[in-house]
Parts: sequence; C-alpha cells; structure tokens
Amino acid sequence: MANIPIIDLKKAEDSNQIEQLSSACEDHGFFFLKNHGMEKEITEMWKESKAFFNLSRKEKLKIIRTDENPLGFYDRELTKRKRDLKEVFDYMRPRKDSKDYNQWPSSQKFQQTMLNFFEKASDVADITLGLVFRSIKTSFSLFPSGDKKTSTVRLNYYPVDDPLNLEEKDNTLSLGDMALHHHTDPGILTLLLQDMSGGLQTYSKESGWIDIPPEKDTIVVNLGDAMQVWTNDKYVAALHRVTTRVSSERYSTPYFFNPSNDAVIQPLQALSKSHPKFSSFTWKEYIQGRVNDNYSDIGEEDIQIDRFRLT
Repeated sequence: MANIPIIDLKKAEDSNQIEQLSSACEDHGFFFLKNHGMEKEITEMWKESKAFFNLSRKEKLKIIRTDENPLGFYDRELTKRKRDLKEVFDYMRPRKDSKDYNQWPSSQKFQQTMLNFFEKASDVADITLGLVFRSIKTSFSLFPSGDKKTSTVRLNYYPVDDPLNLEEKDNTLSLGDMALHHHTDPGILTLLLQDMSGGLQTYSKESGWIDIPPEKDTIVVNLGDAMQVWTNDKYVAALHRVTTRVSSERYSTPYFFNPSNDAVIQPLQALSKSHPKFSSFTWKEYIQGRVNDNYSDIGEEDIQIDRFRLT
C-alpha cells in the first residue's frame, strides 16, 4: 500500500525521512509536513476563512471574480469541463501598481490575516522546495525557485448542497460527480491546509486512488506540473480529487507556489542529460492555458504538460 510520509522540518537532514520523501514523490507526489512553525497563522486563517464563507451571498457577490480579474470570490468554477461543488476566494501578494487585482471584503482583519498567512506560507514553501531537491540526491549548481509575485492562496469551501439558485444553474454547467474533479496543480508545489472532514484523494502508481487522511497539526504538500518537468519525470505532479460531500461541509486552503512569469520550464540538465522528456515552455503561457477553461467550457481539455512531451 502506498505511503504518505510525515516529514518533520526539525529533522530535515534525517536520511530515513529523505528516503521516504523521495519514494512518495516518485509514486504519487504527496507528503505531510510537521513542526512547520505556522500554527498561529493557520489558526487565525481558519477563523477568518469560515467567517468569510458565512457572509451573505449578496456580500460575497460584491467581490466576484470576472474574465478580466481572476481574483476574489467565485462559486461556479470548472475542472475537466465539469462544475465543482465549491466556493472559493483567491488572492495574491498585493502589488504597488495599478495591476493589483486583489478584491477584499470589508473586514480589515480578514485582509491582514490573509497577508500574514501568505508571507509565512511563502517561507515554508521555500524551505520545502529545498528539501524536495535534496531528496533527489543529484548535485545541482543551481535549482529553480518560486516567486511570491506569481504565487496565490485560495480559500475553499465545499458545501453539502449546491449554492447556486435555479436561474444561475441554467446559465452554467451542471455539477459533476465530484466536489473537485481529478487534476494536477500547474505550479511547483502546493502547501495545503485541510480540515478534519476528509475527502482528499490522490492517484498512486502502486495502489490506484488512495485517501490523504487529515493529520492534526500538519500541512499537506503536493508536487505540481513544473516539478515533474524539471525532474524529467523522476517525480510526479500529484493527480488528486475531492469526493462529493454527503453529510458535512469541508474547508481547505492551498498556497500555490509558482515560478516567475518569465521562467522557462524545462528538464534540468543534471536530470535529463542527453534524453530530455519535455520541450521547453514559459510559465506565463502555461498558466494562461491552464486557467482559460475555469470560467466556461471552451470545448476542449485545458493544457497539460503532456502537450510538451517529446516522443
């Protein structure tokens, strides 16, 4: 049976942990972190997240995202051309120019709490990325990094019942058979906070679909598409989904650690040598292709790294 290891950041050099991490990244791309130092920020984030989703629908719709502005509240997102049963709130690190697209509810406490969470998560993501590359046991003169300016946080709320009214349902796709349909995350890695209700699953090469059970005081980490390309298929982008809620709602919060907009995504020379398995592409073009079908059904699957796979 596939294993989801718990990695203690206070024992990051432990060789047994490194072995477990490497095995998990090769099989399914998931692991847990403990002793991460984010306890305070996580506690405050949960409180404000639940308060936000408990606002009236009228209040949340004041900051609904659009085709022009991808940040804010949304409740009819599509995955694999099917509507997910969830509400979300997306934000990024604020910019100091006119291109800051963040939309915030009226609560100043909410905004400050989420910004504190973002900065702490960014630091932990940096540490985690270094740990993942260390587990590959290959000498790198320099390995790629993430960028706070392109990374995002999403607050997720999975209700039991469909939040859309009849008129809204008529203007969008019907719900699929999952709360969140199977997919990989496009970036480097994701730090995920989940409540204790369960429902998250990943696909293991060894065991098929397996549960990622909630583990108290841990952060779930899953690898993204960029990591699979950088490692030339040694490590896998985690294919995952969330099962439909039957009797209880679910909350989760992912921090998506992404490359810079001008980053070129291609296999690292130390891992590909004379046989790279992917052609190069920029992060900017890739992420645009991945989000195009989040708002409406464009008639085809969104872009995946297999489009750049070399035969």
